[in-house]
Amino acid sequence: MSQTPIITLLSDFGINDVYVGVMKGVIAQINPAITIIDLTHEIPRQNIAAARFNLMNAYPYFPDRTIHIAVVDPGVGSQRRAIALQADDGFLVGPDNGLFSGILTQSTIVFAVELTNPEFWRTPTPSQTFHGRDIFAPVGAYLASGVSLDELGSVIEPSTLVQLPIPELTTTATGITGSIQYIDHFGNLISNIPAADVRGKTWLVTVNQRQIPTGQTYSDRPLGELIALIGSHGWVEIAVNGGSAQSELQLELGNRIDVAVATEIKG
Repeated sequence: MSQTPIITLLSDFGINDVYVGVMKGVIAQINPAITIIDLTHEIPRQNIAAARFNLMNAYPYFPDRTIHIAVVDPGVGSQRRAIALQADDGFLVGPDNGLFSGILTQSTIVFAVELTNPEFWRTPTPSQTFHGRDIFAPVGAYLASGVSLDELGSVIEPSTLVQLPIPELTTTATGITGSIQYIDHFGNLISNIPAADVRGKTWLVTVNQRQIPTGQTYSDRPLGELIALIGSHGWVEIAVNGGSAQSELQLELGNRIDVAVATEIKG
């Protein structure tokens, strides 16, 4: 690589234990010149959907050929595959459990392998509970150091990769029905309805028969009041100015939201 190699890390390990630091140590043992960027280690425990969303939204902001290591892995030690993928604009390393499926909707996978070659693991007998340390971190480091993907294991068909089931959008007589795909640290409810479906139009969100007014910024509504807007991620979002929409509405991942879209909405 002509540029300094970059690895990003995403996990549900938190920061109270040494797990993240140990993964960085393994990477540094192989190539101390690698730049390591933490995306987040505060994914809710074993929440693959949250990992999918965060990785998908962070991915476009990194240079081509960045290696993204993601470890939210409730199936560690089971028969789930450990994989490395080459997309047309970067690399992905982690478990084949659906956490890469958001990126798969946006980028083309040009090569995929199951990580079966222990030559590029930290040890040929990895822990059954910490593949982040023993498989994913060293594989990412070797990739960043110039090892080719086909050396890392057995070729697999991208069409066989696990897809995380996310409810699809439904077009209705009045607009769009979607669902909550992520709840952030502030309690903002981020839907799977893209901004392009409402931008430049008049629209209104309804949740559990409760209408939520729209705006451009959180401060367009008084403190403590609900607002629907296009969030920074590029999706329709429900928020409370100065508060938590999740607490206010008691919604969870997958819950339904309806968006009425019209030239003019009265009421």
